[in-house]
Formats: sequence, C-alpha cells, structure tokens
Amino acid sequence: MSHTIGMYERRAFLVGMGATALAWPLAAHAQALGLGSGLSGILGKASDSSLDKLSAPGAFFSDPAVRIMLPLLGGGGGGAFGKLLGGAGKLGITDGITRKLNDAAGLAAKEAKPVFRASIDRLTLNDVPGIISQKDGATQYLRSSAGDELRLKFRPLIDVALGKVGAFTALDKLGRTSSLISAAGISRDKLGNSVTDQALKGIFSYIGAEEGKLRGDPLGKAGGLLKGVLGN
Repeated sequence: MSHTIGMYERRAFLVGMGATALAWPLAAHAQALGLGSGLSGILGKASDSSLDKLSAPGAFFSDPAVRIMLPLLGGGGGGAFGKLLGGAGKLGITDGITRKLNDAAGLAAKEAKPVFRASIDRLTLNDVPGIISQKDGATQYLRSSAGDELRLKFRPLIDVALGKVGAFTALDKLGRTSSLISAAGISRDKLGNSVTDQALKGIFSYIGAEEGKLRGDPLGKAGGLLKGVLGN
C-alpha cells in the first residue's frame, strides 16, 4: 500500500515539475506579447502625433530637418547639377516649386494615418530585446520591417498631392524655362520618387522622436503601457 502511495506521489511530483517547466516559457511568451502590444500602442500614438504635426500647413517647409527639396538640390552629393540647382534655389528660381513639394508632402501625411496604422497593427515585434534597448527601437523596427510596404502605399498619396498643389505643372513650366531641370533629368516620376523618400524619412524621424517622448513619460497613458518593463 505504501509502495502504491509513493508511486502516486512521484507521479504527482513529476507532473507538477512538468507543468512548472511549461509555465515558464508560457509566462515569458505572455510577457513578450504584452510588451509587444505596449510597443505597438506607443508606435501607433507616435505615428498619429507625427502625422498630425507634419500635416499642418507649412510644417515640412518650416522645419529644415525634414524640408522637401528638388532632386539634386540640397543635402549631400548631386555633383555639378546639384550645385547649379542650388544656385538657382538661392536666386529664387525654384522656390515656388519647392514650397509646392512641401505642401504636397503635408497633404499626403494627412491621408497616411490608416496606411501607417495598418502596418503597425501587423507588426509581431518578436525581436523585443533589440526594440527595448533604443528609445526609437520600435520606429526603427517599423522602418526596417514595413518600410517597403509603406513606401508602396505612400507613393500614390504623394502623386495625388503633387498634382493637387500644382507641383507637376510647375515642374513642367520650369523645365520649359530652365535647361537645368531637363539637363538634370528631373521627370515627374523622379520627382514623385524623391518626394516620397524625403517625406518618409522626415515622418520616421518625427515618429522616432515621439516614441522617445512617450517612453520617457511613465505617468502618461502610452508610457504607462511599458511601466516597469522599460525601467520607468
């Protein structure tokens, strides 16, 4: 009888050990899921806030860090054409079209919330440790994992906006009055690609900054999602 009782006790002990061992990875998985949800929440709020700011009239043009420029105008590189176009910009020849490009980026940003939200909602955030270690880790993860998809969906918004603000018309007119534009090979397609890339770079920059602010606010609703996990 005692032998039978001892056998049942051993079985119960082994079953308990197995359940405990199983519970550890499940608990870790649940914590990761909760953390992923928190990071997605922060990323969503950061995205909405950034797009709200950049969709305000004149926002892109007013901030030199994200200002949209003609291809080969501004920034590094560009060679001889870049210098010539840069000189044209200083003379005010390209100022009108540059403002239109920034207005177009703002209009596209205004329509981009659902595009960014859809990509954010599909993030698995599996690489949690790497994402946690940097203040803009979730933003970087979004850019690396969904950047191509976002660009594909954002480009049509840019094209519509460029047409709406008259940027394409201004480019065509500038091309007829200045040999620099045609010589530099700035077509409508090249302009659309350039504005898309520059606008997305600016948007991600803003989202990263917003993410950092939300992470650093343990009392805020978004920051509270990660309280205790990120050391807040």
